[in-house]
Amino acid sequence: MEQPRTALAERIAEQRAGVGDPRALVGEMRRSVLLVPTAEGGLWSARSGGVRWICGFTDEAALARFALHHGSGDRPWEFAALLGARIVDEVVPSLDEPAGLAVDIATEDGSMFFPPVAGIVPDGVALDVDAEGNAR
Repeated sequence: MEQPRTALAERIAEQRAGVGDPRALVGEMRRSVLLVPTAEGGLWSARSGGVRWICGFTDEAALARFALHHGSGDRPWEFAALLGARIVDEVVPSLDEPAGLAVDIATEDGSMFFPPVAGIVPDGVALDVDAEGNAR
């Protein structure tokens, strides 16, 4: 029996279908507990396009799909359970480089990226806000 999708996975599906409200999606991400794999004492991330992406998963099934893609599905993965708000408000600014949140990246037609822009991360680390707090 297939596990029901989380509220965040539902908002992602709506957005990908073109019927979602972006503000509701960001709000749901902030309220959701995400499973973030840990490695070498830190949170697992990947760099792409000049951005460091912290990888979070909406449930254990999504994390397991990721583990299988990385060839280590037969061993348990250590992970932290963090609120999305904590990731984007505290972890992202601590990284000293452009960073965002990638959710369910191994879920076909179910992933979503939350880039380092105003409204998602604090203005001080948003790429679309200058040092004076003005939109670029």
